[in-house]
Order: sequence, then C-alpha cells, then structure tokens
Amino acid sequence: MNTHLPNSHDSGLGSEIQAKIGQHLRAMYDDVVRQGVPDRFMDLLAQLDAKGPKSSESGDK
Repeated sequence: MNTHLPNSHDSGLGSEIQAKIGQHLRAMYDDVVRQGVPDRFMDLLAQLDAKGPKSSESGDK
C-alpha cells in the first residue's frame, strides 16, 4: 500500500495550474465571506451569550 502523500513538488501540477487553482479558491472563499453570517445564526449566538459560560455554573475553576 502506498502511503506517500503528494506535495506541491511531486503532485504533477505545474506552477501555473497551481496558481490558477489558488485564484479560484480565493475567489470562492471571498464570495462566502461576503455573504456574511445568517440572521438565524446571529440569534443563536446571542442566545448562547445570554446564558453565559457553563463552567461557572458547574463550579469549575
């Protein structure tokens, strides 16, 4: 069984292709970041913040 994982030096992809993949990944990531956090998630986070940390309630110090 071959357990060798390829890295950027022996992946067979040229630097131009790797750069193109990187550009596409950055564009996709930027698009997701621009979408922001949905209101429902923000509401859930606010509810969790209002409850406070669990460790102080259980006596953990």
